[in-house]
Amino acid sequence: MADGKNPLTGMDHPDPDVIRVGDTYYMICTTMHFFPGGEILRSRDLINWELCSYVFDRLEDTPGETLEDGDIYGHGMWAASLRYHGGKFYVVFIAHEWDRTFLFTADSIEGPWKKSYIEGIYHDPSLLFDDDGRVYIVYGNRDIRLTELNDDLSVPKPGGLDRIIVRDAPGCMLGYEGSHIYKLGQRYLLFLIHSKQQEWYRTQACFMTEDLNGVWAGGDVMCDDLDGLHSGPAQGGIVDTPDGRWFSVVFQDRGAIGRVPVLVPVSFNAAGYPVFGKVTQDITNAGTRPETPCGELWCSDDFTSPKLGKLWQFNHEPREGCFETGSGAYIITTDKLSPTLLHARNTITQRTVLPCCAAEVTLDASRLNDGDVAGLCLLIGSYGLAGIANEGGRLFLVMKSKDPGSDAEAERERLPAAADSLRLRAEVRFEGMTGEVRFSVQDGSAWSPVGTPHKFVFSLDHFTGARFGLFMYSTGQTGGSAAFSEFRYLPYV
Repeated sequence: MADGKNPLTGMDHPDPDVIRVGDTYYMICTTMHFFPGGEILRSRDLINWELCSYVFDRLEDTPGETLEDGDIYGHGMWAASLRYHGGKFYVVFIAHEWDRTFLFTADSIEGPWKKSYIEGIYHDPSLLFDDDGRVYIVYGNRDIRLTELNDDLSVPKPGGLDRIIVRDAPGCMLGYEGSHIYKLGQRYLLFLIHSKQQEWYRTQACFMTEDLNGVWAGGDVMCDDLDGLHSGPAQGGIVDTPDGRWFSVVFQDRGAIGRVPVLVPVSFNAAGYPVFGKVTQDITNAGTRPETPCGELWCSDDFTSPKLGKLWQFNHEPREGCFETGSGAYIITTDKLSPTLLHARNTITQRTVLPCCAAEVTLDASRLNDGDVAGLCLLIGSYGLAGIANEGGRLFLVMKSKDPGSDAEAERERLPAAADSLRLRAEVRFEGMTGEVRFSVQDGSAWSPVGTPHKFVFSLDHFTGARFGLFMYSTGQTGGSAAFSEFRYLPYV
């Protein structure tokens, strides 16, 4: 048996959709503005997860996606449906800046994935491949609609089934969304999320029918908590094990860390209706391959490979030719001017992890131009950073941050840099729904604080949890570069 703890990954993996193919589970999650995107995790026991693949390296190459003109913070890929049918994998999702729905298909979960489109916008979609060969998409907010698609899933089928199947009552802060539909025997099950009537509190609902043209009956099936956060785990589907048990993988809003997956046992009553178990910290399940070790969801990196490690994701689409790795360093060279960290191209990131973690990196700033800033950041809307700034040919050790709710970046400390190469550290701790980051610089064998402790929060401007990042940007002229080496990720410090 595999024993573990909720929440599962301890990281920002929202909107999970989990399937099992043979003895292996796959989970896709929302990746928003990070690239590569459409991250798929793999597990043998539903408890321990590792990175399997990404669905796409780039999406549409728009000026916002490349940070050429504007940005896509709070947008991008989210709430995908992952399905396996007829020997092929399917991923469907929307990006709200586009008036179409993305469809990716592959013969292998590791790709390559082929991109196409479904005509129209299908919010929080879920695919259903029925036994009779017909295929449907279920989607919507408050009014949940079922639409039959044509054989290649490109458009609604002319004359096909198209109807609202569930409608939420007015008044609650969030109406039904987050569709996950399944067929079990003769029963169709639809899982949804909404909030309580008078307050924001995620609640899982389920509706059932034996006829897609008939009445869908059901209601709330789980309104629970974990760790006393007054934040209900919800918005997910169900998956079975090879030995016939059932679980639900949902997520819990946990503030600054993001939205983190939670595993809940599920059973069925005599009428075939799902019964959700209690949400608990301690969880257990039989592993399908206990002899196969599971990789971590973070990594240290010496940057000796000619390709970045798979666990790195760029903040927005990268600009080829302006970054390199393989020589023992990750090197960024600027080709645009950026007023702040949020506009910096080729920033590479990794998620933070509960309950605490740290990252260290050595920064070589000897090739910064006047007006350049480079360093280690904690990337979120209310970000913090520590690094080296070149001003008038002089190098300064700086710490900057943006307070929650503020539109302006503030400089918290500025000191003459002791050298053009420094080792930086960011240490993060989470408590309740908030987080705090402390930056420091190595001074001999000790670490000296840089700036002040910075509080950060989850907010809708980015819609993602906090990440470590390595960045560089230019405010005066392009062409400067920064080199990062000996990156160390320290979980649970």
